[in-house]
Parts: sequence; C-alpha cells; structure tokens
Amino acid sequence: MIRDVLLQPYQLKHLTLKNRIMTTSHEPAYPEDGMPKERYCAYHEIRAKAGVAMTMTAGSATVSRDSPPVFNNILAYKDEVVRWMAELTDACHAHGCAVMIQLTHLGRRTGWNKGDWLPSVSSSHYREPAHRAFAKKVEDHDIERIVSDYADAAERMKAAGLDGIELQAYGHLIDQFWSPLTNTMNAPYGGSLDNRLRFGFMVLDAIRDRVGTDFIVGVRYTADELEKGGITEEDGLEIARRLRDSGQVDFLNVIRGRIHTDPAMTDVIPVQGMKSAPHLDFAGRVRAEIGMPTFHASRIPDVATARHAVASGLLDMVGMTRAHMADPMIVSKIQAGREDDIRPCVGATYCLDRIYQAGEALCIHNPATGRELSMPHVITAAKSRRRAVIVGAGPGGLEAARVAAERGHDVTVLEAASEPGGQVRLAAQSRRRAEMIGIIDWRMAQCAARDVRFQFNTFADAGDLKTLSPDIVVIATGGLPETTILETGNDLAVSAWDILSGDVHPGENVLIYDDAGDHPALMAAEIIAESGSRVEIMTRDRSFAPEIMGMNLVPYMRALQKTGALFTVTRTLKSLVRSGNQLEAAIGTDYSDLVEKRMYDQVIVNQGTLPLDDLYFELKPLSRNLGAVDHDALVANSGDVFPLVNPKADFDLYRIGDAVSSRNIHAAVYDALRLGLRW
Repeated sequence: MIRDVLLQPYQLKHLTLKNRIMTTSHEPAYPEDGMPKERYCAYHEIRAKAGVAMTMTAGSATVSRDSPPVFNNILAYKDEVVRWMAELTDACHAHGCAVMIQLTHLGRRTGWNKGDWLPSVSSSHYREPAHRAFAKKVEDHDIERIVSDYADAAERMKAAGLDGIELQAYGHLIDQFWSPLTNTMNAPYGGSLDNRLRFGFMVLDAIRDRVGTDFIVGVRYTADELEKGGITEEDGLEIARRLRDSGQVDFLNVIRGRIHTDPAMTDVIPVQGMKSAPHLDFAGRVRAEIGMPTFHASRIPDVATARHAVASGLLDMVGMTRAHMADPMIVSKIQAGREDDIRPCVGATYCLDRIYQAGEALCIHNPATGRELSMPHVITAAKSRRRAVIVGAGPGGLEAARVAAERGHDVTVLEAASEPGGQVRLAAQSRRRAEMIGIIDWRMAQCAARDVRFQFNTFADAGDLKTLSPDIVVIATGGLPETTILETGNDLAVSAWDILSGDVHPGENVLIYDDAGDHPALMAAEIIAESGSRVEIMTRDRSFAPEIMGMNLVPYMRALQKTGALFTVTRTLKSLVRSGNQLEAAIGTDYSDLVEKRMYDQVIVNQGTLPLDDLYFELKPLSRNLGAVDHDALVANSGDVFPLVNPKADFDLYRIGDAVSSRNIHAAVYDALRLGLRW
C-alpha cells in the first residue's frame, strides 16, 4: 500500500519530523506579561497531541526593547522566557512534535509609544503605513546592540530546549535592510546588495557563534516583493543562494509580497474569495533553484492542496496554520481516514483581523481554539441521555445540535426556513463569501452522522415544543434587521438584507447608512455598484466598517473604489421624507448641530438585528430556570448553570446568538458550545 506523502517523515538536518505538516509561526496574542504561559502552551500542545510534525511559535518574538510588541508578542529579550518556552517545548515534545520559534526585531513595524517608549529604529526614516511610526535611522551602536540581542534571544531558545529558530525577514528589520524600498543607509549597510545584506548576515554569524552548528536556524524571507523598486524574483533567488552558501541557514520559509499595508498583507495572506495557495508554485521554483529545505504557508486550507504541494515536490514541509485554528485535529483525522470530518477553514480570517486590532486570535467557527484550558476540541459523552430541542438552524443552533448529539442526547431541530444556515446562507450568496457556507455544511454533516432530526418549514410554538417533551430547549432563532433608528421616515428605508436577498432591487442613486459597521452594508454596496448604480456609504463613526477589520476590508475596497463609490464618515442620517419619486435625507453630525438635505432614490439602513425572541418569552414561564443562566458558574465552568427556579416545570430554557442580541457567528457558536457542554 502506498503511504500518504503527507504522513511520510522528513529529515531536517539531525531532526526527524514525523510528517510533512506544520503550523508556521504566528502570534495568537495569548501571552501574559509577554510570556507564553498556560494558555499559550495549551494552544500548541493540542496540535502536537493531534499529530502535527512541527509547531512554530510566535509571529514574532521580539529580541529588543526598542522592538515593542504590536499585538502582545512574546518578549524574547527577557530571561524569564526560558522557563515558559521550556514548559511549552516539553509538552509538545512529549507528543513527538518539534518546536521552533520565530525571532525578530520589528524595526519600523511598531510604534514608539508602546512598551518602554523607546524610538523605533529602521534602515530609513520612512513611515510604515500599517503602524504609522516614523523610525529613527539606526546608528552603528544600535546595530551592534541589536545583533547582540538576536544572539541572546537565540541562546535563550536553545537553553529552553527548542529544536530551532526562524528569523523573520519579511517586513521586519532584517528585510527593511534588504529591500531598496526601505533602506536609505550609506555604506557599509546601504546601496549594493552586498551592503544591504550585511546586517542580516551579522545577525546569523552572531547567532551561530552562540548556538553552534547543531541548532537549527531558518529564515522566513521575501523572495519577491512584487513592487517596483523592491526585491525582485532575481534578487530573491540571489539572496537564497547566499543564505545557502553561507552554511548558516538550514531551511527557507518562502514569502512573496510585502506587508506594509492592509492590501499588501492580504495579498501575502489571502482571505476568502481570493485564490488559494497563490504563491505555492513560486515557492516551488525557489526550492527547485536553490535546493534547500523549503517551507511555505499562504492559504493552504485543505488536505488536497497540502498533499499536492508535497507530492509535486514544491515543498518539503507544508504550513497549514489557519486550517489548524479551524481544526487542530487535522493530522489525526488524516491518519484515521476521516478527512471528510475535518472542520474547514472558510478563509474568514477573523483570527488575524482580531490580532491586528489588538485582540486575541479566535476562529470564526471553532470557539475552542484559544480556549483549550476551558473548552474541549473533542466532546465527551454526558452521564445521562436527555431530550434536546433546538429552535433555529443557523450556525448557533447547528452548533448546539452538534454538541448535544456528541454528548449523546436525543436532538431535534426545528427551522422555519426550508434550508439551514440563517444569515450565513445570505452571506454565502456573495461570490467572494461563498466559502462561508462551509460553516453550515460541516455542522449539517456532523448532525447527520449523529442522527439529529430536522423539521424544516416549521414555525414552532409552545404547543410544538410540548409535544416533543424536551428536557432542554435552545432558542437559536436569530434576529431580523433593525430599521427603526430614524427620527422620522423609517418606513421609507430598506435593510441591507433586502438587497442581499434580492427582495429589493437597487435604485440608481443609493445611500447606505451603516451604523453597525459589519459585512451586510458593504455586501449590499457591492451589489448596488455592480448593477451600475451610484452608491454612497455613510457612517457616524470616524472610520467605516470597523467590525469588518483590515484584511477583510481589502476586497470590498478593491471592488468598490473602481466603481466610484463614495465613503462618508462622521455623518448621521436623521430622517427621511418623500419628495416626488425621490427621498430627501436630513444629514447631521454628532459633532455639531449642522444639518443638510440630500436627495436619493433609495436609502438602506444597516443597524444590526433585533432578536426574534417571541417564542423564548412564551416558553420562559414554563421552564425550570425561567430562562436564567448563572454567569458565575458558566464562566468558571463549574456548578449548575441553570438555576432551579420553577421545580414543577419539565425543561431548562436558554437562548443563544442573535436571539439574545446582535453579535456575530463566533459569539453564537461559543454560546452554543459552552452552554451545551453543561447538560
């Protein structure tokens, strides 16, 4: 029998990696006080336990005080990091998983007003658009200190027992020296390629002097910046040759592009609707030309693509980083012949967008990721079998059904529509967001495998619930658009949902008043713009679409800017009145009493949703807990979550997701998981 190429071992120097799947360096922003403590360790250990060959931590760990974290990075310049990295490494090694860490100096890719308020430094004074810092151009003494900092950090990681390190050389300080776009130094550090590479090789030499030749050292670098005046493919190959010929580098991790702006970052790390594995063939060309061990990760979301990358000789190790955030059990499921059971990464990139807004990485539809200390990835059976009824088959309702079924309960789902999905099905009508339906399809398959019963086209009432004799009732009915936010003229506006569903056709001159800042408004704007109509997106905020966040905003902007769409900030829609066959809009501002009148022939309001909660309130007095949830017990993950208030009743009742309040997919599935685990 031919063994799966993904499961074949790979020899990297003296290190035997047990298969070809790895998670590349990324920072989930879980450190505490700059240290990778229990939560950080648990996040990596579950992936190690599930069979990944190598986990690379940090993205990136900072080596110097004047490289302060921009999203809660590990502080590799502190001696105390050794203890915590040793605990993480030991935990992963216990499962046969290799551990490395990415080290860096961020250079200009950080702010001066963070950490110890030291000036950021770089090889030029140029501001990086993404982080807005004007850096100090490095002096000789800065270079000497930073080179030593790199060596100190590498020595700490060797002391912690790691298998190796990776140097970050794209967008950060080493690459800022390498790229003509960001290096305005004079000789010996600027000008020719030899001079621009000097700093990076000084770092490598210093590291090797400290850690010796046996410790693995790799470089993740930009082999082509894809920008005029930057590192070309020819330059990238020459850099790779010099890294190879130096004898200092054991592997290359190939990147293509730049990360200085949101659009550039999104081309390096594509989101849904963009091409999968766009740089895979390019990485393969680097491997073929240079002959070094080659790693790569850039939207390789599925096993088939990963298998192709290895089987075709494009890569030696394939990075499936976001895919492992969606499902850390990928390797174990491949080994068990359960590839169809893998929870899909739908490319929503909620994980990265949260980090870049100073949040923590969370998967849009795996609420256990990052919560390994309290939420399981593998659900265990309950002590006794109960009868559960879930009303609503959106993402929250389906997650509640899946969890209940895995717990061993008898589960029935009632859904008013003819198909499952709720708002996700509406979102997936967009070509760019079609992958979102994977959130629904995966859960439907999980439910089918566990004999969950579905009744579609069912508008449930209390009588329907009573005939099913439930022990638990979950209200996951979602919500409907809120449109009653104007002083007058609410009846003249339509919702973004009306446009997305096709129930209302776009007008010719359209205002979208977006007071929620989430996807529906810009999805509607795309439809309107594509129809040839004029569209203006207005918000009272000082920036628009804050809930979409940076990387997901990029495809919208690329689609809308070319149509001439107008974006208006810090303005409020106060009222509408009909004027002939048009609508007169009163436009104000929160900053003054200014009001002006503008004419449109269609106005769309996006203001989140109002809960569909009639059934909940009908059932509330009939339930044992009267709908109450003990928040202390819920958060502590111990004790009775549903207080017994009405002992004569037969069932516990709770509601989740937008049936509670307008939130998002992650909130709904997290509600469903953590409450579902308690019965």
